[in-house]
Amino acid sequence: MPVGVSFKDIAWVEFANLDDNGKIITDAVKGLSTTGIYHADGDGEGATTANITGLEEKGTPQYANGKTKRMAHGAQTPSLALTMLDMDGSVMAKMKGYVSDGKGGYVLSSTKKPHVAIIVASYDFEGNLFYDCFANGEMIEVAHNHGTNTNSEVDYNGTFEYDALDPLGSTVFVDDQGVQRPYKYYYSADSGFDEAAMREEVFGGYVAPTGTTGSGS
Repeated sequence: MPVGVSFKDIAWVEFANLDDNGKIITDAVKGLSTTGIYHADGDGEGATTANITGLEEKGTPQYANGKTKRMAHGAQTPSLALTMLDMDGSVMAKMKGYVSDGKGGYVLSSTKKPHVAIIVASYDFEGNLFYDCFANGEMIEVAHNHGTNTNSEVDYNGTFEYDALDPLGSTVFVDDQGVQRPYKYYYSADSGFDEAAMREEVFGGYVAPTGTTGSGS
């Protein structure tokens, strides 16, 4: 079956923090969970929007002999805008690079940002899953927007930006020319699809616990 290009719903989003070698951090304190993966689909929790831009850059025409001879294309610069409903704040703090003072306070660390990998899973109109994958990037939260309740409740859901970087592992997201790319997609209806292999690549060697489908929280 060909890859679908129409989508109707977000199924889930998974996150993982990676070390400087691109390996998943499987530690509940240093990483996002004991398995390393945070599957954002708990009670009242999930992704409201996941908007991706920068998958390709518009080409610049190159002229010769009065004709357009070729197009010059800049590098991919993917960016993911996420709106999360009731996500665990301590997990997001780890992805943004905020550190706890042990007394309920969090401050943005002056060291480098954590390496974050993400899979966004959505459904096509046949019920198959389409996975937008990023094996390395930085998570930021630019602002908080607060409002006051009137006769209607005024809610604010966390809004984040994720900027993709080239993968840290040398064999991750490599194209047919041996060049690494910052983005890759998978499609569950493809005859060669392997969910475990997908997570292993995106999440830096992740190994699913026996008897699970690969997600963890």
